[in-house]
Amino acid sequence: MKIVESSDTIAAISTAIGEGGIGIVRISGPQSFDIAKKIFRPAHNKEHAEYINRRLYLGNIVDFSGVTIDEVLIAFFKAPYTYTREDMVEINCHGGLAAQKKILRLVLDAGARLAEPGEFTKRAFLNGRIDLAQAEAVIDIIRAKTDKALSLANRQLSGILSNRINSIRQKLLDVLAHIAANIDFPEDDIPEAAFDYIAGEIRDARQMVRDLLQSVSAGRIIREGVATLIVGNTNVGKSSLLNALLDEERAIVTDIPGTTRDIIEEYIDINGIPIKIIDTAGIRETTDEVEKIGIQRAIRYLEEAELVLLMVDVSREMTRDDKNLMELIKDKTTIVVVNKVDLPAKVDEEELRCILPSERIVRISALRHEGIQELKNAIYDVITSKMGVSDESLIVAGERQRKVIESALKYLESALKAIESYVPVEMVELDIRDAWAKLGEITGDTVTEDIITAVFEKFCIGK
Repeated sequence: MKIVESSDTIAAISTAIGEGGIGIVRISGPQSFDIAKKIFRPAHNKEHAEYINRRLYLGNIVDFSGVTIDEVLIAFFKAPYTYTREDMVEINCHGGLAAQKKILRLVLDAGARLAEPGEFTKRAFLNGRIDLAQAEAVIDIIRAKTDKALSLANRQLSGILSNRINSIRQKLLDVLAHIAANIDFPEDDIPEAAFDYIAGEIRDARQMVRDLLQSVSAGRIIREGVATLIVGNTNVGKSSLLNALLDEERAIVTDIPGTTRDIIEEYIDINGIPIKIIDTAGIRETTDEVEKIGIQRAIRYLEEAELVLLMVDVSREMTRDDKNLMELIKDKTTIVVVNKVDLPAKVDEEELRCILPSERIVRISALRHEGIQELKNAIYDVITSKMGVSDESLIVAGERQRKVIESALKYLESALKAIESYVPVEMVELDIRDAWAKLGEITGDTVTEDIITAVFEKFCIGK
């Protein structure tokens, strides 16, 4: 791809804001080297006519009156072999916020402008170093919550999603070429476009898109986590379970009913899958207005939950509140967690199986941390079996990419329906072309400026 020459030079702090051992101010653009040389003084007064590419130099950043701001290591990166394919400079200073901000201010005063969110990566995309799918993988790497999520994001950065998209688009392009040959050159010896051939190729493409969509849907779980709601009556041990899963005292545990009145959310890693554990207020009938608000929030969360951990206190008889809750979750993917198994049982597990016949039952003592690993194994098994998160074909993709793939699938479905109805091939061509163009939005080949802007707005400044 042709490199897009930027007329301006951008700069930003590229490390996390706060105290740290090191902070990096990044500069990219045609004036990067000149700007850096205005404020950098090499150690031992060794001025360099030409700084060697990719070598670190020790020295000081000084302001325009000659006052030293910070001792730094600076590196010059010559285009096109850089992140942005432009000349770049990285100033490695001490990690204090004051030093970083002051150096950035000097860089801006010397001729750069403050980078927009994701603008460094945007320039890498515009200059052909990476495609749009790879650019979006960068933010997935930054936000990865588990080793598996990080691994999948790196696979996407290497081009696995782009390669699958390009394969599908090439198949559709071949079909379009076949159709065009028959439309434009009917007098030649090219056979007339056969409906069975076109239909066969589109069916193959449709299946490829379906498989891709399944991989993306499963990959979303690795990327975003599984919203897992702990529900149950008051004092069944929900907060104790949250603490046991986290292996820390995150939630307050008392014998007083209704202690948990708000939603508590934490992430745990189960075999590489991020699980967003949500502890809720006990769902029961109550006259306490504050507790009612917590219960209402719990019910709203229940509607969105992908997995429910229904806790039952085996040491006390089931109540009407317990049975009402079981009715409320009957259509949700559920694991029944029978708690307090160290105490005499007053609940018949067979009764539970009658109410929730298809659900898995795990016996634990949350307070004693007994059965917790078995519960984690059950959570993992349910997710992998019911949600398809099980192999290395998974692709981590965002909501934008998933919607694009779904739209492309609809166009292919429409094309097949048209073929089966013996619609003129010229009309079928329109749906195929729309599917081809739609898939190009993932890699950026057919993307609009509005989409590009929306993608990079999600990035932090400095990346």
